Amino acid sequence: MKDTPIKKEIVDQILSENRITNVTKASIREIKKLINLIEEKSGQKFIRMEMGIPGLPTPKIAIEAEKKAIDEGATALYPDLDGIPELKKQIAVFIKNFVDVTINPLACIPTVGSINGAFATFMVAGRMNASQDTILFIDPGFPVHKQLVKMIGLKQENFDVYNFRGSKLREKLESILKKGNISVILYSNPNNPSWICFNEEELQIIGELATKYNVVVAEDLAYFAMDFRKDLSKPGVPPFQATVAKYTDNYILMISTSKSFSYAGQRVGICAISDKLFNSNHPDLLTYYSSSNFGHALVHGTVYAVTAGTSHSAQYGVAALLKAANEGSYNFVKETREYGERANMLKKIFINNGFKIVYDMDLDKPIADGFYFTISYPGLSGEELLRELLYYGVSAISLGITGSERTEGLRACVSLIQRAQFEILENRLKIFSENHK
Repeated sequence: MKDTPIKKEIVDQILSENRITNVTKASIREIKKLINLIEEKSGQKFIRMEMGIPGLPTPKIAIEAEKKAIDEGATALYPDLDGIPELKKQIAVFIKNFVDVTINPLACIPTVGSINGAFATFMVAGRMNASQDTILFIDPGFPVHKQLVKMIGLKQENFDVYNFRGSKLREKLESILKKGNISVILYSNPNNPSWICFNEEELQIIGELATKYNVVVAEDLAYFAMDFRKDLSKPGVPPFQATVAKYTDNYILMISTSKSFSYAGQRVGICAISDKLFNSNHPDLLTYYSSSNFGHALVHGTVYAVTAGTSHSAQYGVAALLKAANEGSYNFVKETREYGERANMLKKIFINNGFKIVYDMDLDKPIADGFYFTISYPGLSGEELLRELLYYGVSAISLGITGSERTEGLRACVSLIQRAQFEILENRLKIFSENHK
């Protein structure tokens, strides 16, 4: 047996000191902290695949716009809770150009990242009808969303969608919704971590049932336009980003600037709410807010209390980015396509060294190449694999914490791996494979 790139004793010591007995239960940020400690102790750099940190530089368009706003005094002023007018305008135009949905700029609300947008959604949509006290997660998904629901004190249900694709989704979803306790359905599209992409049939099913049972659909579009099997880069020209908003008025689109625009450090997300939902009234909201109006409760009740608004200068940066995308002078999809190219090459490296792709099919097509992919290794459980890979200087997270039933697998993120590291990864996985024959 060959020595591992990182001494087993060091990894085990760090895990013990942090009282982590089952590494598959660790959150993404906990894994990140562990890797930092192991790197410091061992002097060895990891192939970091645990956290979805953008691996591309922020476009200068945004930086220059934000600098200009700062120079003109933006930092001295509180931001408007519902966003600066130019940003709201550009969000609405962007959604029309790239989603083909018309939305009122008044209902386009900047948030402190998409996580804050999800929190605000749960706080309001999860309370607008006292009898609907449960959030439904179509899994696998982003683990933090479930933590938010726990913090608020709402109930939650979930199911792994992999075995309920296409027409099968209707029966499964309706069997849950007909109980009458669901207030919000949340899913990501493309999906974190599996990278499946819901098609029009599935989105129509979700939309129709959401309308039938008066449920709000929170559509997490953190990986906007990253189904690279299609060219989603041209403003106003099909194909468009697929969305449930074509099939119901009960929707909130949550768009992140982190992944699509590499603007993660400024923490700007977008909640784009249908006009009907934004202006709807729900007497049960008066238990928590001064108004029964949905939009008022979200902006002046939740956004105000939790964040007091999104960074003033950063709003100008995002507005400039969206304007450039809307005008066609900035092709954000061309930039992010790098993630798909990395995924294609990285999957081959893992497969060539005995690993399997867990979520391997998107209905009848091979899974797309994107920000994430999922891996397993024959004969090893998810816990064993995650821990073993630490000895080889490779990090990932467990699929178990995402609501996936495929607990033998791990989620691998491609964003931080530079192409110069591919050879290092391949060498480490070769040793791994030899040691596990």
